[in-house]
Amino acid sequence: MRILLTGAAGFIGYHTALRLLSRGDEVCGVDNFNSYYDVSLKESRAANLTPHSRFHLHRLDVSDRDGLMRVFQEFRPHRVIHLAAQAGVRHSIKDPYSYITSNLVGFANILEGCRHNSVEHLVYASSSSVYGANTRLPFSIHENVDHPYSLYAATKKANELMAHAYSHLYQLPTTGLRFFTVYGP
Repeated sequence: MRILLTGAAGFIGYHTALRLLSRGDEVCGVDNFNSYYDVSLKESRAANLTPHSRFHLHRLDVSDRDGLMRVFQEFRPHRVIHLAAQAGVRHSIKDPYSYITSNLVGFANILEGCRHNSVEHLVYASSSSVYGANTRLPFSIHENVDHPYSLYAATKKANELMAHAYSHLYQLPTTGLRFFTVYGP
């Protein structure tokens, strides 16, 4: 299977790529190597992935519509795992445009790429931040998430709504994963 994986040099993306490669998939990794997290870690992860003959890396921002569409058209993925995003709740207060560009424009580019290239399924990263003002525990996907506490959370909620619309309008199967604090070595 050919899988387009955005955020491939990130922590989750790297481990996802390794798993996909180990099962025999061909993986096209996309990452912009921004400096929000330590770039040397991303470079190290990319260096571990690039020797795999079934891994292809594109240093590209998902907000680059033309570049991303070229990747879709050349690679022709069966499925897309979209993990790239501008992360961080606090940073969204300091630099809101980076969140709008990456998390909204970038996600729209992913949806359009899927729509116009017959992608079978899109899995994308949402966030537990969408629960915002909810106080009822444990959190549930059945609860209302209309009161975000940050722009970051609002962009992730918007992603969920955008994916829902594309699923309805274009019969694009989508699955959003509301990650809670992810950590590891």
